[in-house]
Amino acid sequence: MKTIAEVITSPWRGSEKTYEMVREQLRERYGDEVADEFDPASDAAPFLTWASAGFRIKRNERALKSVTYVEVKNDRGEIEKKIRRTVNLFHKKQVEKAT
Repeated sequence: MKTIAEVITSPWRGSEKTYEMVREQLRERYGDEVADEFDPASDAAPFLTWASAGFRIKRNERALKSVTYVEVKNDRGEIEKKIRRTVNLFHKKQVEKAT
């Protein structure tokens, strides 16, 4: 059976701060072991990424909250501003193979 990392390619491009934010949420829900082993590039992804890989979210699971910044560029291609967006992620413990 393939590992989660072989099945999904996470779009995670976060900072150390967002990594720590998600890691602390994992620590609260699943304990130190899961939080210490967390790899954002292979362990967590948005709903659509999991769904496209043939997984579904387990019943009663709640998303982990992360933050990203979207750059808005003007007509000349210069960055005009950055907009903060919340990203809902699901850890590999929160998903199961769709039947």
